[in-house]
Amino acid sequence: MLRIFNSLTRQKEEFHPIDAGQVRMYVCGMTVYDYCHVGHARVMVVFDVVLRWLRDKGYDVTYVRNITDIDDKIIRRAQENGEDFHDLTARFIQAMHEDLAALGILPPTHEPRATEAIADIVALIQTLLDKSFAYAGGSGDVYYDVRRFDCYGRLANKKLDDLRAGSRVEIEDDKNDPLDFVLWKAAKPGEPSWPSPWGAGRPGWHIECSAMSTRCLGAHFDIHGGGMDLKFPHHENEIAQSEAASGHRYVNIWMHNGFVQVDDEKMSKSLGNFFTVREVLQRYQPEVVRFFILSSHYRGPLNYANENLEHAKASLTRLYTALRGLPMVEAPVEEGWRTRFEQAMDDDFNTPEALAVLFDLAREINRLRVEDEAAAARLGITLKHLGGALGLLQDDPERLLQGKSIFLVSSILSRSTTSVADLTVATIPEEQINVLIDQRTAARKAKNWAEGDRIRALLQEAGILLEDTPKGTIWRRE
Repeated sequence: MLRIFNSLTRQKEEFHPIDAGQVRMYVCGMTVYDYCHVGHARVMVVFDVVLRWLRDKGYDVTYVRNITDIDDKIIRRAQENGEDFHDLTARFIQAMHEDLAALGILPPTHEPRATEAIADIVALIQTLLDKSFAYAGGSGDVYYDVRRFDCYGRLANKKLDDLRAGSRVEIEDDKNDPLDFVLWKAAKPGEPSWPSPWGAGRPGWHIECSAMSTRCLGAHFDIHGGGMDLKFPHHENEIAQSEAASGHRYVNIWMHNGFVQVDDEKMSKSLGNFFTVREVLQRYQPEVVRFFILSSHYRGPLNYANENLEHAKASLTRLYTALRGLPMVEAPVEEGWRTRFEQAMDDDFNTPEALAVLFDLAREINRLRVEDEAAAARLGITLKHLGGALGLLQDDPERLLQGKSIFLVSSILSRSTTSVADLTVATIPEEQINVLIDQRTAARKAKNWAEGDRIRALLQEAGILLEDTPKGTIWRRE
């Protein structure tokens, strides 16, 4: 039975969908004014694995991941660039899709945009006004009245007075309480706006997700996810808005992934210590980045460091090396291994433990490879299948180990004069490597061991490792 840690109740709970066999899940997506950084990548990979595992267990999953394409940061960046905000968001939506595709993120069922949900947002705000959970301020803004919602603070596990005492929000002239938050912002000169019963303006951030989630999934759905930084106030406010409007429970299970840290500080744009996905992918294959993210439990911190990415790279290489050269066979998944893997994933998506199962399986494949290649090949099918539930090990082992999709150190290497200093960054042609391997093989047959060693060392310094097997010399990226 799948058990998920519910941030609302602060304990693991058995997962029972509202409708048998169907799961409805919403995850807060990107605010598109810049490139995705590793913190964003973690959210996307974590809930991609949740999606994959739910589908692997046979659920029909409707997955909604929104795009915030209007807010203060977007308006400010567009003004700084001197461009229309639509052009800015279109550019970064395309970049986001490219980054997510590179990381193997499956597309959501629906990807609503805030600017396309204005009518739903206006209707939801009107409902809150009609039920006296909201009020119009004198400046044309509309606010949510937190005092009217008895359960406010439940997700943050704090009482209203405690939140108020610790609030940094200054009381504005037309706000009743420092914790009251804006639902509709009155238009300012030069800013995008839409018509509403309260005058031209634009939605507040929190109301956008309530409107988009309930439009796509209904007023009550199974799972809502996002980063830990969204827990308060964003998700707290979503609960208050949505449950006040509907009169019943909004979401059954709340999931939050932990922060990405750099030198024990949260990675974020505001701190200036973030790395974009594009920057990281210049140095590491996308699957290495994905493996790195899954090597820590989703609720814990993830420490970004080059040594941790290098460890992920070496670990992924071990798994692909176990699959390398195995003959293609048709075989069922070995139930014993499936059971162990399933126990790990059903325990709140424990990916580190699931990866440990894959390494045990790889060791068994390597042991069997010598004495029973057919048995090793059958286990290879199981390894590839279980890895697929994590979005791993679906590439061709030769392709990945030889690094054909990333930049390598390369040059036309001559037989006797080329040094590492002559190498330049480019995509190394496979033919080039094979020529050198053939030259090394010929040198070894002629008992010219020095030349053979020189070629091996030259390739190794360029990041190419050779392995001599009974079937000949094979190579892979370091």
